[in-house]
Amino acid sequence: MPKANFVQQLAAAEAANTSMLCVGLDPEPARFPPPWRDDPRRIFDFCAAIVDATKDLVIAFKPQIAYFGAQRAEDQLERLIAHIRQVAPQVPVILDAKRGDIGSTAEQYAREAFVRYGADAVTLSPFMGFDSIEPYMRHDGRGLILLCRTSNPSGSDLQAQVLQDGGERLFERIARLAAGEWNRGGQLGLVVGATYPREVARVRELAPTLPLLIPGIGAQGGDAEATVLAAWRPGAPVIVSSSRAVLYAGVDGPDTAGGFADAARRAAQATRALLHAARPLR
Repeated sequence: MPKANFVQQLAAAEAANTSMLCVGLDPEPARFPPPWRDDPRRIFDFCAAIVDATKDLVIAFKPQIAYFGAQRAEDQLERLIAHIRQVAPQVPVILDAKRGDIGSTAEQYAREAFVRYGADAVTLSPFMGFDSIEPYMRHDGRGLILLCRTSNPSGSDLQAQVLQDGGERLFERIARLAAGEWNRGGQLGLVVGATYPREVARVRELAPTLPLLIPGIGAQGGDAEATVLAAWRPGAPVIVSSSRAVLYAGVDGPDTAGGFADAARRAAQATRALLHAARPLR
């Protein structure tokens, strides 16, 4: 039986776990619980415990590659994704790498994401145009999630600028291209920040069926209810990412009873319920 593509995986995980929640895996050894604190050799152990505690609550897991690379822990990232495959084979893995290059370099980045790490999707920067995305499309069924309207305040420096030919903003052009002529293999999705719900709604208008990866709730202050109202459509995947608010709920948050993994599970349960309740009745 052929492997399900990324969109099919999202639909299956959403149905099985009744979830739009994506847990971001951004391990910071300085925030690990004792006795693992400041020990980068424990990155796998920490992240695997979070995965085990939340695997039935999520639509996806999203490891951020920089947190592993900075600690020389790429081997632990490989082990972690293999672990997710073993304990939660129904949950897709999004490698948050934000790559953006062309030609043979893009080919190597694609091999890194999809062959070395075995991710189901990867985040990409579309700044260099379609030929920076096309090499990833050669990996059938994998998801390519393009930065569109990001959650950081200075994203407006470029993304909100109005283009001369047509008067649309740059993030609107990216959404239109991703939903249209660029989406040749049906593999594209978009990153839109929860901190800008009006822009989320505009992107959903321009890309009514594409998966939207939405960071910015939790520690970044995005409004979960407004985000879901703006993004949710029947059959259109919504992937709302929370990292620190889940990972460290039992470490530096108020919920410390029962260990860090149990606290992470309770935080994930609460966020999943909040997102589910915010779906519009239509």
